[in-house]
Amino acid sequence: MSMEFYAKASELLNRGEPFATAQIVRAEKPTSAKPGDKAIITTDGTLFGWVGGSCAQPTVIREALKALSEGEPRLIRLTPNPLEQIARPGMFDLPLTCFSGGTLEIYIEPQVPAPRLMIVGSLPVAQALLRLAKVMGYHVTVVDPDTKGNSPGEADEILSEINELKSKITPYTYVVVASHGNYDEIALEQVLRAGPAYVALVASKTRATSVLEYLRMQGVTESALATLKCPAGLDIHATQAQEIALSILAEIVQRRHQHYSIQPNKAPISLPVVAEALDPVCGMTVTIAESKFSYAYNGQTYYFCCPACKKLFSKEPEKYLVKPAPSGEAVDPICGMQVQISTAKYMSEYEGRLYYFCAAGCKLSFDKAPASFIQTAGT
Repeated sequence: MSMEFYAKASELLNRGEPFATAQIVRAEKPTSAKPGDKAIITTDGTLFGWVGGSCAQPTVIREALKALSEGEPRLIRLTPNPLEQIARPGMFDLPLTCFSGGTLEIYIEPQVPAPRLMIVGSLPVAQALLRLAKVMGYHVTVVDPDTKGNSPGEADEILSEINELKSKITPYTYVVVASHGNYDEIALEQVLRAGPAYVALVASKTRATSVLEYLRMQGVTESALATLKCPAGLDIHATQAQEIALSILAEIVQRRHQHYSIQPNKAPISLPVVAEALDPVCGMTVTIAESKFSYAYNGQTYYFCCPACKKLFSKEPEKYLVKPAPSGEAVDPICGMQVQISTAKYMSEYEGRLYYFCAAGCKLSFDKAPASFIQTAGT
């Protein structure tokens, strides 16, 4: 597992793709995960590795995406009764939804590779951009067939063949074509088809018009052409090569941060939208992707927190659609704590009434002898 973990991490780093690592640092039985178990979570929410089964994985993925978005590591503790834990500074207590119990403490850390810049060309603007990008900590690839691999030594990677560049581009790559007419069209045709994070052309308006006409003739779509920035860079009235390079890198920095709420110098992370639904029976919020219980009625799908809610709904759908789902707070009949219905994790149905609990332990106690707790609460 460790070799696979490090191989995947190396692959993502080489591609310049951000990801988060999660490692078990402490475990209390019974848990399937053990200290040292680790996983990688990518920006699309895919998990590689092992940090526990279905009880832990959805929470780890959600917290890893938060860590990536905020650009900060976090330590989480998963237990069946998070509200009963002694708070520790810097630790997030979250529910472990398995009834078997156990506790997991997991350290989650965002891993953000150096931003990747590809420069096509080696003329003065390209050279100035290379020097400036290296000062800013970028990983720079230079594409320049004319030099046959002898481009300036500051570059992290040098490509001497135009047809190699497409394989090096990811959604996290920033590309600047500054070959001044030598192979603008050929390079841009490949770059635009690869879908980088940013692509700009250093050229006059007349030259840019000619390039766009050629690309259209080659079948490049209008949506792809719309991503091409020309003239390249922010308008700072730049005239010299160094000033033009500065305006381009400033625009790249702006693009990296303007659409994302993240820390400075962190790569842009686009997080998947988490779709949620309201259980029409109990009023609890359900994450659709994680829901195991659904029911289609009159062309619409409803999602439920547990099989009991689905069963009640399937018998009398109109009953639950006519009246609004429960909301507000409820009293845990075991411990007397106030429970927010929409965010409650545990619920039971008994004799047509719904009861909400602060932790799995309270629910288990109630389910063993519900009548006794109802009578106790009544007295």
